[in-house]
Amino acid sequence: MSILKGKVALVTGASKGIGAGIARELGKRGVSVGVNYSKDKSFAEKVVAQIQQAGGKAIAIKANVGDPASAKPLVEALVEEFGLIDILVNNAGIYEFGQLEQVTPEHFRKQFDVNVLGLIMVTQAAVSRFNPAGGSIINVGSNVARTGNPNMLVYGATKGAVNVITGALAKQLGPQKIRVNAINPGMVETDGAHAIGAVGSEFQKNIERGTPLGRIAQPMDIGQVAAFLASDESGWVNGQNIYVDGGFVS
Repeated sequence: MSILKGKVALVTGASKGIGAGIARELGKRGVSVGVNYSKDKSFAEKVVAQIQQAGGKAIAIKANVGDPASAKPLVEALVEEFGLIDILVNNAGIYEFGQLEQVTPEHFRKQFDVNVLGLIMVTQAAVSRFNPAGGSIINVGSNVARTGNPNMLVYGATKGAVNVITGALAKQLGPQKIRVNAINPGMVETDGAHAIGAVGSEFQKNIERGTPLGRIAQPMDIGQVAAFLASDESGWVNGQNIYVDGGFVS
């Protein structure tokens, strides 16, 4: 029997990519999952169906985490369906490439509103509805927080902020038995990576050449680490920024 069976989780931005991979992995292990989406309802419903077909429970919940007013209704929809929260995965995020000369206030605010403010507001809403026994919050960052890629100036800044927030929340919420950790993936083969032409490109080849394990990640690679951090097996892991990138930033 899975040690996660019977737990309740909210995964933001879970209709595709890393979020979908995490949602499926949690669902497979017996977690009741709220699959949050902003636009792609059909993709979210597909993830829900995959979880249900594997014997799990899941619902799709629409909410744009970039809108602070959406956080509380998102959390309440999950709690109404499945009960108090044990696991929160702050995965929702957006990215726009751009070097210094391409940065505009709109470019900056768009990414920070979702990647940073959205994470904070959803966490704020969720903490008040956590199981009194405690639980786990998992923030999804990126290894660009350490690589200093000039083409991802603002995006990298948002992910650096995620790591700082992770440490601060771990200290604040620890007394409530809520652990907070961050996963920082490298390149992952997702729909988004295909859409921008990164998969199969010279960019991917460069990443693979710089990765000791010699490949990019699949969503399942991230999902399995998230499942570990969600479980009591990681009960003494708190406030950590874990780089899940095959050793790229080692």
